[in-house]
Formats: sequence, C-alpha cells, structure tokens
Amino acid sequence: MKEKTIVCISCYYKGYDFMDEMHQLGNKVILITSENFKDKNWPWFAISEVYYMQELEPSVWNLDHLIEGFSFLLRTHKIDAVITLDDYDVEKAALVRETFRIPGMGQTTHRYFRDKLAMRQMAKDSGIDAPQFSSIFNDEKVNEFADQNPAPWVLKPRSEASATGIVKIKSKGELWPAIEKLGAERHKFLLESFKPGDVFHVDSLIYDKEILFISASQYLSPPMEISHEGGVFRTKTLPLYSEEYRALEKANSNILKSFGLVNGVSHTEFIRSKENGKWYFLETSSRVGGAHIPDLVEASTGINLWREWARIEDALLKNTKYEIKKSTGFAAGLIVALGKEKVPNYEKFHCDEVEKFLQLDYHIGIVYKSDIKEKIQEKLDEAALIITQEYLNILPPKTKPSS
Repeated sequence: MKEKTIVCISCYYKGYDFMDEMHQLGNKVILITSENFKDKNWPWFAISEVYYMQELEPSVWNLDHLIEGFSFLLRTHKIDAVITLDDYDVEKAALVRETFRIPGMGQTTHRYFRDKLAMRQMAKDSGIDAPQFSSIFNDEKVNEFADQNPAPWVLKPRSEASATGIVKIKSKGELWPAIEKLGAERHKFLLESFKPGDVFHVDSLIYDKEILFISASQYLSPPMEISHEGGVFRTKTLPLYSEEYRALEKANSNILKSFGLVNGVSHTEFIRSKENGKWYFLETSSRVGGAHIPDLVEASTGINLWREWARIEDALLKNTKYEIKKSTGFAAGLIVALGKEKVPNYEKFHCDEVEKFLQLDYHIGIVYKSDIKEKIQEKLDEAALIITQEYLNILPPKTKPSS
C-alpha cells in the first residue's frame, strides 16, 4: 500500500503513540510543534521532518506564518491528512485544511468541538439537555439571562481547554465587574448556569459515523475544582452496562450524531445534576482526552486510543476496512497531582492493583487496574490521602490578563 504523508500539528508534547503507529503502518509523519518543545522525547524514529513555530503566548501561533510555511511545505510534499494532537490545535488544523482544500474537519464543523458557545447552541437546537446559557455580546441579553436564571453562574472562555479560565459568579453584583474586566476579550466568553453534580466523561472511537467503542468514567475530583482550588485529580471507569454507563452511552451517541463527527476520536463530558438527577451535556471534543485519561482507558479496556485513532486515519487514507479488537472490561482508576519533587518516590504506593506509575516531572501519577471495582475506589482513596498529607503542591490557578 502506497505511503501516505500525514502532518501532525501540536502546540503541546503529546501524541507519541499516534505518530509511532502511523509510522508502523507505513506512513510518513511530519510534525509541526512549538519551538519550546523541540527538546522533548518525541518519537524521532517515526518523524521524517519537524518544523517549529514560535509561540506568541502559550499555545498561540501566528496563523499567517503557519499558512505561509505550510504553502512552502506543499511545494515539495503531497499532504494527505492534517491531524491535530491537542485541543488548542483544532482551529489551526481546520484553517490549514480549509485554506489548502485538504480533506477533514473544516472550520464550521470544528466549532462544535471547540467553541463552547457553538456547542451549547447545537445542543439546544438538537433538543439535548445542557445548562442554560447566554452569549455576552449584548448588555440587555445578559441582564435578561441573569434575571431569568438564578445564580450561581459560570463565566467561561469559549475556546479554552479543560476548566482553564472559568470564573464562578455568585450574584448579579459580581457579574458585571467580571464581564467588564474582560475588556476587548468579552466576545470570547459565554455565561451559563452552574449546576452542582457529579461529572462524567465518555471517550469514543468513531468510524464512518458509527461509534465502535466507548469507555465511560466518573471524575471523583471535577476538573473545574482542581483548576481553581488545586488538589488531587481522580477518575474511575464505570462498570459495563451499569445504569450510569447505559445513560451515558445514549447521551454520548446523541451528541456525536447531532454534532456530525464522522471519523476519529472524541472526549465528551456530562454532569448529573444533584438537584434533579438529570443528565446534562457539558462539552465535547474531536481529540483524545487529556490528563492521562488514555492510560485509564487502556488499563480498563486494552484499547489504546491514540493507536486506534491512527489506525482509523490510516484506513480512511488507504480506503481499507478498519476493525477494532475486542476490549476487556477491567475496573480502572487514575490519580494525578502536582508534587513537590521533580522525580516522585512511588515506594509508598506499590500494590497489586498498580498498572503503571506515570513518569511526570513534579507530578504524582498512578493508574490502577482490578477485576473488583471496589478495590479501585479503595486504592484511589488511600493514594489521595498519602498525596495530600506528604506530596501535594498547590499553585494558584492561571488567569488570563485583562485587556
């Protein structure tokens, strides 16, 4: 089968397994990344060429320079696909595809998987339950929303990853100062009702509009809480065909079909309201989940999301049939926390349930696996206690500067 040329765009260090798998499948991989990641342990054996972009600020490149550079690349290369490895790069890849007419997700569809305002509007138009929301372009509309939907609310960036940049607003008296602080950046935010509840995530593989695989899990420490207060990030897989699993499977299917994801991978989040027990859509994406969630999924199911995504893309490029192997059904758990030492000492965490210790500078990271789901909760609780008492380092949340 003829070699295909794939350009991977990433402003973060990730996607090692994806590029390795693409290489093993007989393809040429070109990487475009931020210059401050040039010394990272990329799979150099799998990368034919690499090009570096200067960051204007974290994750932000000069898009005119990206397009200009890509145009020169096309003079000597026939590019078959452009793949984004991180959430922050979805817009970059969509712009490149649209500009040079390369197949794949364009700028209109990508907004449903990146722009939270577009997500909310599509969910509303599709009859999918989601928190009440409003754009904040117009003063009158903001006041109407605040009068009709009781506080608390969250003011959140439309295009940030995870819980970065979200501000909780407790009253109308806090609302307008928070909005005015945004200055010229105001149009990049939205306002929505804050719904306390348990947060879940569903990680999926999609081929030819069919969802071939999902893994459903529950955050034990919601990302927003960790982003704002620091602490220990934990998540665990749900038992197959449990009531929660079935509800999430259905909700996830509704989202991906309504939003138009045809092929690839997705990470989607939902919240189960403490007030009424209803499931609400929070956000989705057309990428592999962050925070080492792929390690959790692989421990539970034996499915490596990065490698399977590569196999899907390879099948599409070469017009061959993609088939996924049968998954396993172990219970798994993941715990990650910011540590005080660059190289963590895992001696106190050794047990039969450890699947792997994550090698992360200044972080503690552990993946657990067991055929007994109660064991996972037990080990996550034990590890959280030890980390909190002896290892945890807490930094203030990152905030975007006002204009």
